[in-house]
Amino acid sequence: MKATAIAPSNVAFIKYWGKKDEALRLPENGSISMNLSNLLTTTTVEFSKDFKEDMVIINDQTEDNEGSRAVRHLDRIRNLAKIKYKAKAVSKNNFPTGTGLSSSASGFAALTVAGAKAGGLNLSEKDLSILARQGSGSACRSIPDGFVEWLDGDTSETSYAISIYKEDYWDIADVVAVVSKNKKEVSTTEGQRLVGSSPFFPVRLEKIKDKIRLIKQYMAEKNFQAFGELLESEALELHSTMLTSTPPLIYWLPGTLRIIHFVRRWRYEGLQVYFTVNTGQDIHLICQQKDTKKVVRNVERIPDVSKTIINTPSKGAHIVPTHLF
Repeated sequence: MKATAIAPSNVAFIKYWGKKDEALRLPENGSISMNLSNLLTTTTVEFSKDFKEDMVIINDQTEDNEGSRAVRHLDRIRNLAKIKYKAKAVSKNNFPTGTGLSSSASGFAALTVAGAKAGGLNLSEKDLSILARQGSGSACRSIPDGFVEWLDGDTSETSYAISIYKEDYWDIADVVAVVSKNKKEVSTTEGQRLVGSSPFFPVRLEKIKDKIRLIKQYMAEKNFQAFGELLESEALELHSTMLTSTPPLIYWLPGTLRIIHFVRRWRYEGLQVYFTVNTGQDIHLICQQKDTKKVVRNVERIPDVSKTIINTPSKGAHIVPTHLF
């Protein structure tokens, strides 16, 4: 009873912030995202009667089982599969963890798909997305292929992600600029608990459905300029909500802000590139694939940037034949 899955991280163009239900990880709003070809988690899960306790190893570090979100997720899989065997789960990321690159999304998507297969479950894409969401909200978006919408449901059965376009639909790219590999001080889960303290949050919720409708329209038209302007203003609005929480959430580092200023200058000089930032310091630069090399060349001149990672739209989580152990 062993299986291995690879799952992509994703970047949200219209983001979610805050939860209607903490236990089920139901978001306050829907979101739109793209799966990323080179931010990947590989996870192998094995259930066996020979294991005396669960063992979870993430990036060569063994997790403490007490309070482990991964173990709680394995429990969900066991309950669905009606098995009691303990599990060994080994997971590796090919990108920095805990820096705002949504490693929990790829991590729990891979754990869900590998764990379900190892447990003998034959779940639909919808059911895998629902299950992944319970481990990490944004993990539900890493299950389907390509460009994805997380539906704004009020129940567990209606809150899941669907593919709105496959990965070959649009020739855009995401150049990740790694500013620091240090983990952020406040986790996304902790940060979202503060959302109600921002006076801007009710205004954000009033506008969010219109933003989702608009970004889907721009994607349908492949109107890159309007699309980029909206995703950039959305990122700034989200971080305004974070900055005005009590206590304030300040995820950006000086290098993050410096890149934002450079992006605006490059656009003024004629290079179509837009930024978005998740809950961390590292920054996503969205461009058309024909401009990728120029964007990378510009970014790599900035002293704050330790690494760039080039992504194109990617398929979602899937089973692979080669195991990690």
